[in-house]
Order: sequence, then C-alpha cells, then structure tokens
Amino acid sequence: MTLASLESRPPVSRPDGRKGQTSSSVRKSGGEPRDTRFGRRLSKVLQHATQIFCEKGYEGASMRDLSRAAGMSLAGLYHYCASKEELLYRIQKHTFHTIIERVQEKLELSADPEERIRIFIENHVEYFLANKESMKVLTHEDDTLKDARGAEVRAIKREYYRICLDLLEDLRRAKGLQFSGRLAVLGLFGMINWIYTWHNPRVDADAKALAREMGDLFLRGVLNPGPPPSPGLARRGESPAKPRRKNGKGGV
Repeated sequence: MTLASLESRPPVSRPDGRKGQTSSSVRKSGGEPRDTRFGRRLSKVLQHATQIFCEKGYEGASMRDLSRAAGMSLAGLYHYCASKEELLYRIQKHTFHTIIERVQEKLELSADPEERIRIFIENHVEYFLANKESMKVLTHEDDTLKDARGAEVRAIKREYYRICLDLLEDLRRAKGLQFSGRLAVLGLFGMINWIYTWHNPRVDADAKALAREMGDLFLRGVLNPGPPPSPGLARRGESPAKPRRKNGKGGV
C-alpha cells in the first residue's frame, strides 16, 4: 500500500483553470493504486510533503516549499493536490490505515490474549521507528485538520483505540483481572507514542527488543496489580493531611 492509495477525490483545480488528474484514476478496482507514472509521482509528492511538515510544521510550510522539495513547479504540484491541507489529510489517513491493516493481519496469528497485546505493541513500535517523520507529523499535527477531513481521521484513530481497548478487555476477562481499560490504553499509548523523540539506534535496542521490553513493563503492571488503597489514604477530592511541625503546633 503506497501513500497514493487513498480514497478518490474530485478533479483538482489548477491555477490555470484546467483540471488535474484525480487520484481515483491511479487506483485499481480493489483499492490499490495502479503502477502508473502519475501514481508513482503522487507517492513521491506525499513523501516530500511529510519531510517538509516534519521540518517546518504544518503552519510553517507553504505550497511553494512543498513544490521545491518535490522538484516541480507550483502549478505542477496543484496537478496532484489542491492544498497543503489535502496533503496532511492524505499523510495522516495513510499512516493510520497502514498501522491498522498491519496489526489486524498479525493479530490473526494468535488467540492468546497476552500475546495479542504484545503483537499490538510490537507493530506500533516497529512502524513508529521505521517511519519517524510520518509519526512526528501525525503526533504534532494531531488536531490541525478540521471539518469532514478531521472527522474522518479522528474516526480512524478511534478505530485504532478500540482495537487496543478490546485486546485489554479480552485479557482482563481471561485472567479475571480488575483494571480500567481506558486508563490502561491511554497509559500504554503514553509509553509507546513518543519513541521517535528519544530513540537512538546507536545506544537503544532495535524495534523488536524494545517492544518486548516495553511489553514486559506494561504487562507486569496489568497482570500484577498492587494491594487496594489503604482506608487511611485521602479520598478523591480530599487534601492529604498536613504534616505537623516538630513543635507539635499545626501544619506547615
């Protein structure tokens, strides 16, 4: 699946008033792009756009920056997309679709609840480390898209969240555990989403080893819950007791 294999769109309006070729013309009936010059060029445009958004941020990048990076004129760039918003939309949609498709394929290989969570973690870590620029754009431009395009990307993200939540709920039922699925999912994403900001291949483990260790850390916490909170601990919304001064008079 290439970056060009996204949904069809209406013809692009070029600055000269002519209509550009649509992305639907590079797709096969099954949804994959045809191996045409247009399809290959569109894929390259999206790769260059990812690099520019990663370096300059969405707001700091212009269509002229994108056209220069892609090695084409501004009018030529409009042949492939109508705006930088469309480019960001296509990058985000492609990225989430790819992660979801890959993890669904891998999850079919195991029925063990614990192993399936490890598969999810490994798939996520491998993709993030192999596509650091895309993941930076995805994370830093999380709420940039608005209206229908933003709603569509958010729906795909919710699908990914639901896959992870279902895996944890399966584990909870299989092991007879008690924990908040929502808290566990968000805690896991908090652990694995920011790898691209600190991972150094010269000193850190590769994706498989890193995923295995992160899986160990996460599952030890889920599978080995601590004792219930002591009745003496402060209840939610209450302030902890103030320590006394050494002279015994009041709090700090």
